[in-house]
Amino acid sequence: MTSRLPSTTRSLPIALIRAREGVMAPIRDMLAETGITEQQWRVLRVLAEHGRLDTKTLADRSSLLFPSLTRIAATLRDKGLITQTRDDVDRRRQFIEITAQGQRIIDDRMDEAARIVEGFKATLGEDKYETLLDLLALLDPGSTD
Repeated sequence: MTSRLPSTTRSLPIALIRAREGVMAPIRDMLAETGITEQQWRVLRVLAEHGRLDTKTLADRSSLLFPSLTRIAATLRDKGLITQTRDDVDRRRQFIEITAQGQRIIDDRMDEAARIVEGFKATLGEDKYETLLDLLALLDPGSTD
């Protein structure tokens, strides 16, 4: 049977899924004893990097749908890892900020997270690693880089 589709071994969606699993496996291992998910980790990382953010910006920068962020934020708030406050002017607008306890989770795993990144760079080489990030950004409709 002939097909106009590429072989599944050369399918971009399948290759991205396989690559994502290869990238996420060591991160999941790192997070195993923390009690937080990879999505929660992303939220904490973004907050640690950017500080206090409104929920829309945080959802965008964390690559989460807004309803998912709402659920994740409630869990992180209940764990004492973030705080949520309402805008004084527009009461519908909320801001989220990482707490000292949330920052500690990031800080305690910073060395291990850096080793994971270095492993990817060792596998790909520094130039290919940076090129891969640049190429993937081209496929991201929300990319501002």
